[in-house]
Amino acid sequence: MERTGRLFNIQKFSINDGPGIRTTVFFKGCPLQCRWCSNPESQNRYASIADAMEDETYCGRDYTVAEVMAEVVKDKPFYDQSGGGMTMSGGEVLQQAEFAADLADAAHEAGIHVAVETTGFAVPERFREFLSHVDLLLYDFKHVDREIHQANTGVPNDVILENLATAVSSGKQVIARIPVIPKFNSSLGAAAAMADRLAALGVQEVHLLPFHQFGEKKYEQLGVEYAMQGVKQLHPEVLENYRKVYLDRGLNCSFK
Repeated sequence: MERTGRLFNIQKFSINDGPGIRTTVFFKGCPLQCRWCSNPESQNRYASIADAMEDETYCGRDYTVAEVMAEVVKDKPFYDQSGGGMTMSGGEVLQQAEFAADLADAAHEAGIHVAVETTGFAVPERFREFLSHVDLLLYDFKHVDREIHQANTGVPNDVILENLATAVSSGKQVIARIPVIPKFNSSLGAAAAMADRLAALGVQEVHLLPFHQFGEKKYEQLGVEYAMQGVKQLHPEVLENYRKVYLDRGLNCSFK
């Protein structure tokens, strides 16, 4: 029987999930519990609530590789012209690593570039094996401090840091993606510690993702508490000093 994967969205014409014009495939399931998550329907802790909803953008549905590729290949001319491709996102893609690997291989067979956005929270052996199937890693990097990381995401960062080092040493292209979150990692001190760690690991490019409220309505739909209720959005113009911390350490840092 053909392997299937549970997805909750296939988004065309994405321009912030890797280079060029892309199709982003959103995987269901994530072991993290980030307080600011803009896709709470993907979190394991809300799975039973999301699965009970009739809207597939919340409950998702099972796809075969062929079904996903039928959508992805439609925009190949745009990928070829813009240097784009397919991005697998989530949720956490590596919770469905075998399906993700099959999908990535099918995209490569069609001549399509493959990126993956990942939290890096995965068994190291699984992570190392998966690396061979993708071209670019958009690697979520949230905090250096283990206790602060666990208090705000529900998991420690030991294996995340280990897998990030593995990704860089593998020679794959790695872009660190940092969600800049008020009262979590938005201080210049936190930026300095994170920039130092990234520079030491050999990461060269960093994308800053300022906190926004785009996911607020989803919490209302799920009927669950939104921990960031009332917190003001952050804008690039107020984070220039934050960005400068990374630039000063030789990192190519930009806002996304």
